[in-house]
Formats: sequence, C-alpha cells, structure tokens
Amino acid sequence: MSLKYKSILLILVVLVLDQLLKVWIKTNMFLGEEYRVTEWFRIHFIENEGMAFGMSFGGRMGKLFLSLFRLVAIGFLGWYVNSLIKNKVSTGLVLSIALIFAGAVGNMIDSAFYGLFFTESIAWGEVATTVSMGSGYDNFLFGKVVDMFYFPILKGHYPEWFPFWGGDYFEFFRPVFNIADSAISVGVVSVLLFYRSHFVTEAQNTSKNLV
Repeated sequence: MSLKYKSILLILVVLVLDQLLKVWIKTNMFLGEEYRVTEWFRIHFIENEGMAFGMSFGGRMGKLFLSLFRLVAIGFLGWYVNSLIKNKVSTGLVLSIALIFAGAVGNMIDSAFYGLFFTESIAWGEVATTVSMGSGYDNFLFGKVVDMFYFPILKGHYPEWFPFWGGDYFEFFRPVFNIADSAISVGVVSVLLFYRSHFVTEAQNTSKNLV
C-alpha cells in the first residue's frame, strides 16, 4: 500500500472511530453522566467550545474565531500532508502529521455540524436527539465538541508545606478528552520526539535559499 493510501486510511479510521463514539455518547448519555470502567478510567460526558482537552475562550466571538482558524489550519495540514508525501519523507513523519490532521477534522465536524442536527444535551436531563438539518441547538460553526475520556489516576491534597497550593485538592489527569484530541497529541508528541530534525533541516535550507 502506498504512503498516500496509508495516510488516507489512518485519517478515515480516526474519523470514523471518533465520530461513532461521539454520536453514541451524545445520543445515549445526558450531560455530566459518567460510567466508571475502573476507579481511574471513566467515560464522562462533557461538551466544550472546541479547544483541546475541554478548554474554551472568548464567548461566541471567540468560538467563531476559533472555528475559522481551525478551518484554515485544517486546509494547511491537508496541503502539508500531501506535500510531504510528494517529497517522499519518512513514513512516520507523514503519519504523524496525518494524525494531527485527522484529529483537527474530527473536532471540526462537531463544531461545524453538531449544532445543526442535534438537540442540546442537558445536565441530568434527557439525552440529545437528532433533528432535521438546521433545527438543532445552534448555528453552523457554533456546535460544541463532545468529550468523554476521563482518567483521574491520582487525586488528593498537596502537603501544607507545598508552595502556593499547600492543602489544595489536586487531581491527575483532570482534562476530559476524545479520540480526536488523542490523535492530535500522539501526532505532536511523535513529531517532537522523532522528527524535529526534519524541520530543523527544512528551516536551514530555507535560510540558505533566502541568502
């Protein structure tokens, strides 16, 4: 199988798994509902405005800016994956960038379309249902991203002598995330650990060409 088709297959697998799980969560759990798989691994349904690991910013204007920025970023990542394939760089680097692209697209699907064809999820209420396109809880690009993976591996209180946070409650790992977030994280970590030299060489070549 060519590198191009490997990349396409990886992207499709991430997107299909990500969306199947999100739709199941959205239509079978109410907001805030939680299943305990183990004490440190839970399926916990939350929604966020689109930043990774449950973060958000800037109200509706911030949400619109974030969605538009992500559309541009997705376009760039798609072009970049294709460029890497044409330049015949290492398979690992291409697949790492493909993972980042797939994760970005996965969360963008939520932001772009979930508000159009889902009813709103309510905390401790009824689960969301699908409706005709445009009859959902919000407009195009204003949908919320579904998160569900929660790993409270360690929790307790800082010692009283601990600077700044002495006595405060802590929990690791607090963020709730999804498959798309995981794909982005794995892709970024892979690039940082194994393929930084590619970008250093690329930057050096660009500098030489400018001179």
